[in-house]
Amino acid sequence: MSNLLAAETSPYLLQHADNPVDWHPWGAEALALAKSQDKPILLSIGYSACHWCHVMAHESFEDAATAAVMNAHFVNIKVDREERPDIDQIYQAAQAMMTQRSGGWPLTMFLTPDQVPFYGGTYFPPTPRYNLPGFADLLLRVAEAYRERKADILSQSQPLVEALGRRRVSPQQSQMPNQAVIQAGVEHLAHAFDQKHGGFGSAPKFPNEPDWTLLLRVAAQGDETARHMARLTLDHIADGGIYDHLGGGFCRYSVDERWEIPHFEKMLYDNGQLLCLYSDGWLLTHAPRWRDVVEETINWLLREMAAPEGGFYSSLDADSEGKEGKFYAWSRKEVHSLLTAQEYAFAASYYGLNSPPNFEHAWHLHVVSDLATAAGKAGIPVEDVPALLAGIRAKLFAARAARIRPGLDDKLLTSWNALAIKGLARSGRVFEQPAWVAAAQRAADFIRDKLWVDGRLLATCKAGKAHLNAYLDDHAFLLDALLELLQAEYRQQDLLFAIDLAEALLARFEDEAAGGFFFTSHDHEQLIQRPKSPHDNAIPSGNGVAAFALQRLGHMLGEVRYLRAAERTLHTFGGDLNANPAACPTLLCALQEWLAPPTVIILRGERAAMAEWQRTLSSRALPHCMVMALPAGLISGFPALDKLVDESVNAYVCRGVECLPAIKNLDALIASI
Repeated sequence: MSNLLAAETSPYLLQHADNPVDWHPWGAEALALAKSQDKPILLSIGYSACHWCHVMAHESFEDAATAAVMNAHFVNIKVDREERPDIDQIYQAAQAMMTQRSGGWPLTMFLTPDQVPFYGGTYFPPTPRYNLPGFADLLLRVAEAYRERKADILSQSQPLVEALGRRRVSPQQSQMPNQAVIQAGVEHLAHAFDQKHGGFGSAPKFPNEPDWTLLLRVAAQGDETARHMARLTLDHIADGGIYDHLGGGFCRYSVDERWEIPHFEKMLYDNGQLLCLYSDGWLLTHAPRWRDVVEETINWLLREMAAPEGGFYSSLDADSEGKEGKFYAWSRKEVHSLLTAQEYAFAASYYGLNSPPNFEHAWHLHVVSDLATAAGKAGIPVEDVPALLAGIRAKLFAARAARIRPGLDDKLLTSWNALAIKGLARSGRVFEQPAWVAAAQRAADFIRDKLWVDGRLLATCKAGKAHLNAYLDDHAFLLDALLELLQAEYRQQDLLFAIDLAEALLARFEDEAAGGFFFTSHDHEQLIQRPKSPHDNAIPSGNGVAAFALQRLGHMLGEVRYLRAAERTLHTFGGDLNANPAACPTLLCALQEWLAPPTVIILRGERAAMAEWQRTLSSRALPHCMVMALPAGLISGFPALDKLVDESVNAYVCRGVECLPAIKNLDALIASI
């Protein structure tokens, strides 16, 4: 028998469609049922690639006795945090306030029929362990408390509701942040830096991509400390087990401080951002390994994550055959059987097979020595190593491909696709790979054709069904991605779509009274909180990206409304930036470009003649520049772009309100920027 999740599009919800639990999707019907029956809501939030979500499902939600308790005492609502980040944000914040601990997934919250949380946690085991109560016993205690002490629960929950409301930003009376705030943020990150393994803090260790976006911009301006931190971190991540050395792509985080053993799920949002980081890092260092990492990751994206219609799927599961990481782990015996003696000798030294098992009595591959050392131990000439390593990887990859694969979450999220589009466009431009740019364009076209409906953006699509009102992140990330795509190859439809998104941001998300942008649109479903946050997490802050992208589009087109909206956002969050700048690196990037407007370079001329100029500019670390090449004969309809075209290439350079005369010499252009 199936429950009410069987008609949903979320792969995570569909995983629970055959549970004996009477699950409901979040919606008016379930909320009305809780009120009419005066039952508390059991809200369970997770996502399809989440290992502990699977564990709790197998232990509790598939158990008939536990399900009977849930069905008798609660209205049970299951939410995919990737489709409904608005709901997840609210109840993660509530859980943190109630328990004074950070949240995570699965998130298990008990709500009144009015959606007010009164108890919660994350994973609960079926019987008491890990200093946690057994889930079935907890259900009975919560149900009894609601039945016997409902008035006390409602009274005690009111301060939490008020505290959630106060998390909404009020107008700031502080001055606009200045350069010292950016420097303070960089210094705070440097203080938290792990000088041995890279990254920040200890285990578990996340890539923290927004932090490195800021630090690479600072490094490009000559900050050697930031350059060192980026070089050490990106090297360790690329060598660690968080990177898939056979198939390409990155896992979500490392369970240790060494980047050795990952939590094995692969998320589209991480990989899109890391493409930008390794491309930008390569411009600073020209480290050959980083170019390989970009190419291998894009090969994985195109091979395993690309949907036929043009977008990219969301994630690969951490588990296969019910075990986390089983798809990726090796026994020595299996590796030995696949390789020649010479290949095995090299692989054992290079990938750590000579060391004790590092993952549940097996080996997860990570680089433990440099190529020359491994070659020496295996008695192989260094010049033979590239071909030998390629052969080893090909054999192991082919053998791994025959295993039972991790599950694929095949929904297409607008915001995560936008991060992938930006990463592909940036990498394609830096490494002169038109096929990567074309893949980014196909994904952008898919979103415009399938998820932009009657002038409104939708958040998710699966099996041809697009739905759910899009969020701030969807609009801001996509605007930012289109600006990157315009620099890789100018297309008029991308500019027009970018303008539509900018207008939607102002009309549907901006807090006109206080500045900044709400996470949900003005006509969104009313929840108990309407978040408006400046902080970055695993993905950038929607407010930070909106301010950054609106500024860039405003400078590019000379549109003052976009510039003023970005300025209001920075002013609104000035108190947050002054108090804790390291928590808001994306807003610090926007602040950089408010203090020193980006250099906008418009190239006009024949396409072939402009190619050398584009290659030269794309090969340099110029994070403060935007470069667009408009071929002769194209009329954009925007005076700031429709510059004079003659028989040569003309470069038009503007910084803020200052524009230079047309530059006709490439060396002179380089000197000017």
